[in-house]
Amino acid sequence: MDLSFSKEDLAFRDEVREFLATSLPADVKDRCDRGLHPTKEGQIRWQKILNEKGWMAPNWPKEYGGTGWTITQKYIASHEFGHAAAPIALPFGVSMVGPVIYTFGNQEQKDKYLPRILNSDDWWCQGYSEPGSGSDLASLQTRAVRDGDHYVVNGQKIWTSFAQHADMIFCLVRTDSSAKQQEGISFLLIDMKTPGITVKPIIGLDKEHSLNEVFFDDVRVPVENRIGEENKGWTYAKFLLGNERTGIARVARSKRQVERLREIAGLERSGGKPLAEDQDFMNKLTRIEVDLMAVEYTELRYLSMIANGKALTAEPSLLKIKGTEIQQRLTSLLVESLGMYGAPYEAERAYEGRNEAPVGPDYAHGPMAEHLYLRAATIYGGSNEIQRNIVSKMVLGL
Repeated sequence: MDLSFSKEDLAFRDEVREFLATSLPADVKDRCDRGLHPTKEGQIRWQKILNEKGWMAPNWPKEYGGTGWTITQKYIASHEFGHAAAPIALPFGVSMVGPVIYTFGNQEQKDKYLPRILNSDDWWCQGYSEPGSGSDLASLQTRAVRDGDHYVVNGQKIWTSFAQHADMIFCLVRTDSSAKQQEGISFLLIDMKTPGITVKPIIGLDKEHSLNEVFFDDVRVPVENRIGEENKGWTYAKFLLGNERTGIARVARSKRQVERLREIAGLERSGGKPLAEDQDFMNKLTRIEVDLMAVEYTELRYLSMIANGKALTAEPSLLKIKGTEIQQRLTSLLVESLGMYGAPYEAERAYEGRNEAPVGPDYAHGPMAEHLYLRAATIYGGSNEIQRNIVSKMVLGL
């Protein structure tokens, strides 16, 4: 494996760094660095900057508005974005449904939806999970019955991230109840303003509203909004899930968190001396750094495999498992580093309208919120238990 970058790659890295230094809005960077959920306004503002630069969709083919970057350039950009605390484009449109549309959609669907995704005219959300159908997604029960030129959709989706902001939702629905589970599912694009759709908030452990339930009550969806063939949606769903798990290890973000921990350890005190001199604390941080280095080199090894034309199988599952576990260990240690300042946590909206300052130093705002939210990191994107089953089957042959 050759770990060195070419002169062209290093020049590209410098270009990315310059762009981030001059174009990333300070307020957007601050929220991302603290691990807080993006605001809709801030996220769209940043995505429009990315689109103007031509960097909104690095993984799309150039003919549809992609960058034309090599696999190495994509890795470099991802790493620099993470280290600079620059948000990635919201994945539901650009990383999930967009590739499904340009791969399996018809020309009319491509012409209608792809430019709107690139320009952030539509905020998308994902209608996959249901009560009782999470890891076993093929058991979903939301039904779509054909009625002339429309489907009539009834059912419920759950854990729908940012549905309260969404203009569109891509949904898996059951169109044939008599077929085998995977063979009776279709993939629909649904306007969230359609009568019969109700969005109800789910307040998470972090006391914030990022998750939702979405209910469908006789929602009429034009047949022209179906992607590909009827009852073939499971094929498109598996394709999408492969894109969802890309970059989920968030190595660059974790490296930035290590830097923050070292900064805080130099400022906080424990037993009358700097936390950085606390052997137990620093031992925990060092162990995380060693594991993170192993994940980073594993990611680079996979990058080398892809660059040499080799296909990955269970490798993304390995990165997902270790990457998300490290994320949780880091946020736990961040909260520990704050000592008593980690305890007086409230949701952001609880501070709206108040005139008193938050409790504790400025760097205490964010770590607890991210720590609580990332308790789900080992569940979303396919639970780590399921990922271990994939590894045991595809790598170990069990």
